[in-house]
Amino acid sequence: MPIISRLDTQASGFDSGLEALLAYESARDPKIEETVASILDDIHNRGDAALLDYTRRFDRLDAASMQELDLPRSRLEAALQGLPRAQREALEQAAHRIRIYHEKQLQSSWRHVEEDGTMLGQKITPLDRVGLYVPGGKAAYPSSVLMNAIPAKVAGVSELIMVVPTPGGEQNELVLAAAAICRVDRVFCVGGAQAVGALAYGTQTVPQVDKIVGPGNAYVAEAKRRVFGTVGIDMIAGPSEILVICDGRTNPDWIAMDLFSQAEHDEIAQAILLCPDMDFLDAVEKSMEKLLPQMARRAVIAASLGKRGALIKVKDLAQACEIANRIAPEHLELSVEAPEALLDSIRHAGAIFMGRYTSESLGDYCAGPNHVLPTSRTARFSSPLGVYDFQKRTSLISVSQAGAATLGHLAQTLAIGEGLDAHARSAAFRFENS
Repeated sequence: MPIISRLDTQASGFDSGLEALLAYESARDPKIEETVASILDDIHNRGDAALLDYTRRFDRLDAASMQELDLPRSRLEAALQGLPRAQREALEQAAHRIRIYHEKQLQSSWRHVEEDGTMLGQKITPLDRVGLYVPGGKAAYPSSVLMNAIPAKVAGVSELIMVVPTPGGEQNELVLAAAAICRVDRVFCVGGAQAVGALAYGTQTVPQVDKIVGPGNAYVAEAKRRVFGTVGIDMIAGPSEILVICDGRTNPDWIAMDLFSQAEHDEIAQAILLCPDMDFLDAVEKSMEKLLPQMARRAVIAASLGKRGALIKVKDLAQACEIANRIAPEHLELSVEAPEALLDSIRHAGAIFMGRYTSESLGDYCAGPNHVLPTSRTARFSSPLGVYDFQKRTSLISVSQAGAATLGHLAQTLAIGEGLDAHARSAAFRFENS
C-alpha cells in the first residue's frame, strides 16, 4: 500500500476527494462530557478537597494538603539552575525572541476630541489573572509554557497561575525551568478537568482566573468548553496541520521531513503537499519511504499520513494558493523561489512560513511568533494567540454640553423608532434643560 494518498486537481472527483480528506468531526464523547461535568460540579462545590481527591485518583499523587502541590519559587529556580547549559541557553534565547516579537503587538489607549469638545476613545487594560494549563508527566512541553506565558506577561497580566499534572509525583524539569524564565507567579501540581475547574471557579487555595489558556487532552478540552463564559479561553484546538506549497525545487528530503514534523503529533494530524511537478511528488514519496523507518514515532507518522495525508498535483502555484485558502491550514509553508509573490494570494492561514529554509519546526520553538494557532479551518475567522488575547478594550465617551444636544437629538429619534421611551427621554433631558 502507498505510504500516502495521491490526488490530482485535473482528475474527476478531485473536489469530493479533497473534502473527504479534510473531513474532521471533533466528535463529542458522551462519556467524556458526563465525566467532566461531574468533576467540574464537584470542584465547584468542594474546592480543595475535591481537587486533592482527583489528584490522588488520576495522578496517583497522595497529598495531605494543597500546600504540598503549590510549588515555591525556589523549586522553579532550582529546575532552571539544574539544566544542562545547552538546554538553559536554548530556552532563554527562545524566550528572548518570543518576547521581542510579542512586544510589537502591544496595543495603546487612544483618545479623539471632536470640534464641540466631545471626547471618544479606547482604554487598553491587561487581564488581572490568567491560568495556564501545561501537559505534564513524561511529556515535556516547555515551548508551550513560553508561548502562552510570555505574551501574557508582555500584556501586563498581574498574576499568572500555571497548573501542570505530575503523575506519580514526576515533575518535568524543563517545564519548571521554563516557568522560572517566564516569571510564572504560582505553579500547582494538578491537572485534568479538575485543574481547569479549579482555575475557573477558584478553590480555597487556587485563585480564580479570568482566562484559561494552554493545550490538554480530550478531558481538558471539554472542561475548557464547559467553563467558557465563566472565564475566557484561548480556543478548542483540533489536530495539528501542515500544508506545503512547493515549486518542485526544494530538497525532497526536507519536504518529507516537514510533513513528518506534524504527522508525528497524532494519528489524526494532517500533512498535505501541493506541487505542480509530478516528478517532484514522486521524489517526496520516495523520500518518505526512505526516512520513515528512521523515525522514533514512525507508527504515529504512518497512521497520520495514511489516514489524512496527501500529495496533490496542482495545475500551477496560483491554483495551489486557491486550494490553500480553501483548506485554511494551521501551518502553511511556501517552499518556493519567490514566496513574496504568493503572499497576497494567501488569505487564510494560521502562520505562513516563507522560503525553502523556513521549516515549520522553527516556528514551533524559537522563531518568535506564537505557535498557538487556529486549526480545523478556523483560520478563516481567527488568529494566533498573542498579546491582544490578554488585553481588553474599554470604550471611553465624554460628551460636551454642545455634543449632548447634537447627539441627544439623534439618540432621541432612534430610541423613539425602537419604542424605548426611557432611552429617548434620558437623551432629551440633557438638551431640553440646557
